Parts: sequence; structure tokens; C-alpha cells
Amino acid sequence: MNQEKIITATIAFVKEELKNAEGGHDWFHIERVFKNAILISKEEKVDVFIVSLAALLHDIADPKFHNGDESIGPKITTEFLEKQHVKTTTIKHVVDIINNISFKNSFEKKQVQFKSKELEVVQDADRLDAIGAIGIARCFNYGGFKNRALYNPEIIPNLNMTKEEYKNSNAPTINHFYEKLLLLKDKMNTASGKKIATERHLFMETFLKQFYEEWNGVK
Repeated sequence: MNQEKIITATIAFVKEELKNAEGGHDWFHIERVFKNAILISKEEKVDVFIVSLAALLHDIADPKFHNGDESIGPKITTEFLEKQHVKTTTIKHVVDIINNISFKNSFEKKQVQFKSKELEVVQDADRLDAIGAIGIARCFNYGGFKNRALYNPEIIPNLNMTKEEYKNSNAPTINHFYEKLLLLKDKMNTASGKKIATERHLFMETFLKQFYEEWNGVK
């Protein structure tokens, strides 16, 4: 099967797998990440086929919707790509990207960490969808999904979390801006990613300023 047909088959597979997913982690999230990844790839020397597959499959089984199990996504990905007769080396690269893309992994100080330009591109594309207007919408959508408070001035953001604390946090949604979203601009890997992230970061800062003014009755 040629690469174009494999991409088409992967899109159909992901759409079906995520048809009942939470609104911030559904097919449309995948589609935006895929488009961002292709856009960034135009400025980077990468294997676009690997980037495409990893972008499409990176959230096929997000651990936070599977009791924290980080092995399900790579397993589903491997089985699907094997059925598409994708090369073993390509499958391994895609799975390595999926295993290393998540923000929560930045809490771990690994001795040997997987690195590739393809990972950098897909990671930037995924992080871009976590910031800006859509990032704000996704953040509050997930907060509502988990029945979290919008904001509680008495619960301050935890800026020194471990990976387990991050995974198990039930803090108000506004805290997530300080614990993750506002940190992403400076964690971008590519020049294209940094440029887009800067604009989206400013939008979030404007939103937060307006939010606090409304909360405190200033506006």
C-alpha cells in the first residue's frame, strides 16, 4: 500500500476510534494537530510520512481517558500500522514519538530520552492546539468534563509538581494555565512553532487579564 493510501486509511481509523471522544481530544483535535504538523514540516527537514502518522495517532488512546495506562495507545498504533504493512522501523519511530510527546513527560528527568526532528514537529503541533483561543476552549471543556471549579483564589497553582501529581490534579481550570499552558511557548522546538506560539500566548495573557477583572468586579 502506498503512503497516500495509508494516510487515508489512518484518517478513517482515527475518526472511527474517536467518534465518542471528549470534545477537546476528539477527531477535530487530531485534524488540527495534523494540519499544524504539515505546516511546520514545510520549514523542517523531516520525514513527512512519519510526521503524518504520528500526528494522526498520537491521541488514539489518551492515557487520561484510560486510567492513566500509557501502553494502550502504542499497542493500538502498532497493531494498526502492522495491518497496513508499514515498515517496522517506521512503526517504531511513530511509537517512540507517541511515547515522548506528552507534556507530563517533561516532569521526568530521563537519562536517555528519545529525540528526533519528527518528534519536535509533532510535539509543537500538539502544543499549539493547547494554547490560544482553541487552547482556552479545550481547557475549560476538559475542566467541565471533570467537573472542576473554574477558579478558586484560595487554591494557588502548583509550579513544582511531579508527574504523578500532574496526572492526578483536580485543581481549578485557571490553575492549568500556569501549570502548563503559559509554559508551552518557551518549550517549542521549531522556529515556526515558536512564531505561532508567541501570538497565541499573548491571546491567553489578554484573556486572563479580562477574566480576573470580571471576577473581581472591575469590569
